[in-house]
Amino acid sequence: MVLESLTSPARAERKPSHLIFYGILYASVAIILSLWIFREQSSLIMVFLTVLASIPLIYNTLKLEERKDETIQNEKRLLKEHWKALSYFMYMFIGFLIAYSLWYIFLPTNSVETLFSTQISTIKSINSNLININLSTSAFNREDILYKIIDNNIKVLLFSILFSFFYGAGAIFILTWNASVIAGAMGIYIRNNLSKVTATLGFSQISQYFSIFSVGFFRYMTHGIFEILAYFIGALAGGIISIAVIKNDIYSKKFLHVMKDVSVLIILALMIIIIGALVEVYITPSLF
Repeated sequence: MVLESLTSPARAERKPSHLIFYGILYASVAIILSLWIFREQSSLIMVFLTVLASIPLIYNTLKLEERKDETIQNEKRLLKEHWKALSYFMYMFIGFLIAYSLWYIFLPTNSVETLFSTQISTIKSINSNLININLSTSAFNREDILYKIIDNNIKVLLFSILFSFFYGAGAIFILTWNASVIAGAMGIYIRNNLSKVTATLGFSQISQYFSIFSVGFFRYMTHGIFEILAYFIGALAGGIISIAVIKNDIYSKKFLHVMKDVSVLIILALMIIIIGALVEVYITPSLF
């Protein structure tokens, strides 16, 4: 009751940036409890406990957004209202990401290997698939990788919509899981580069250490911010239609208006996924 009562949709809309701190708190408490009580299963338990703390805010937000659908007829204004929810969802996700990555970086190696065991396996699997694409084409073919990324991200978007439709706030599980995987990838990059810099420069060049942290973050979030935004839009669409199905006659004008708004959201999410994939394939590699 303590964590879930810290904020509400109304308070979050007024000060969305505060959700970064709530995200850090939710994830950190989850990690501490997971390592303390469920150490051997902590890689999934920490995601579950983070989700558990987030569900009241997510579910109440979905109800609020569905009510907006019923009362606001102008689609442009409605999208602006939805953006308020999406903005604090994104801030909360960034909070999860910061917490998971910092714990990954600063925990002892044996604790990290236990806490992120499933995430590390997922990262290795993703990297292996990308390597197989390169080997099968005998060259670095950006178009093949682009299509693979778009295909994978559309599947995640579909899961976000379905989880949100069937379980209300259920999509937050997929998004929190993604935060833990991205944080694991960032943590691996930062720890590897920190060890190299330490071996070469010792602790004399403090600026080098801070640059590694910033590069590690932006290396994954330059394109990742588009993907996560698309997944949150999909989750919002699935949640809105889920609540509308329960509340309204599916043949009513209100429900048809809700379906129109949901369709716009899903199309928007698909467009953002394509933009994110283009950034990941053509822009991120040139920057990092």
